[in-house]
Amino acid sequence: MTTAGAASVALIIPALNEEPALGKVLDALPRDLFARVIVADNGSTDRTAAIAREHGAEVVSEPRRGYGRACLAGLAALEETTEIVVFMDADGSDVPEEARELLGPIAAGEADLVIGSRTAGRAEPGSLRRAQRWGNRLAVALIAVLYGHRYTDLGPFRAIRRASLEKLAMRDTDFGWTVEMQVKALRHGLRVREIPVSYRRRSGRSKISGTVPGTLRAGTKILWTLFRLRFGG
Repeated sequence: MTTAGAASVALIIPALNEEPALGKVLDALPRDLFARVIVADNGSTDRTAAIAREHGAEVVSEPRRGYGRACLAGLAALEETTEIVVFMDADGSDVPEEARELLGPIAAGEADLVIGSRTAGRAEPGSLRRAQRWGNRLAVALIAVLYGHRYTDLGPFRAIRRASLEKLAMRDTDFGWTVEMQVKALRHGLRVREIPVSYRRRSGRSKISGTVPGTLRAGTKILWTLFRLRFGG
């Protein structure tokens, strides 16, 4: 990605109570890649928003909880000139420098959506819990059966052309966001690539995989989203 290309790239980081990790994440960003860095604060009760501003990011507030809602709020704040959008988590599990690899196929005109695959990459021991691994395997297996395309992961670290994203008309407000994007990308004929990425143990306890109820809610929503999109339009 060239410096000129960076003028059209925005990074959206959905965040909920990520005070311990967010500053380090923002400091590690390759800033030459992004014209804008937006932290979509999803109703945090700690200093997440303040830390985002202190480390040079813009803050968009979405007090209604939900990963998808935070992503949609970030998208709503983009300028018309934004051509590529990168999504990355705020908990320190992704390696910010690897955004360059995600943007490469799009900049080269080879892909519309690039997903960072944790399972094909270098996942640190303990970073992906057993429930996450099994849930991923089940979800991608169902996508292969229902849509004829074999993904390796539903990783949240991803890059997509803005024009392609608008075609998808994303609407999920929580845990179904990533799988909705990947399924709709297939339905709309987008050129999809997966790139192996690193994955580290997150800072602090996960709101989803760190609890049994959270894991069950996320898994149920992902499966429901898959079948809704396949049979409900």
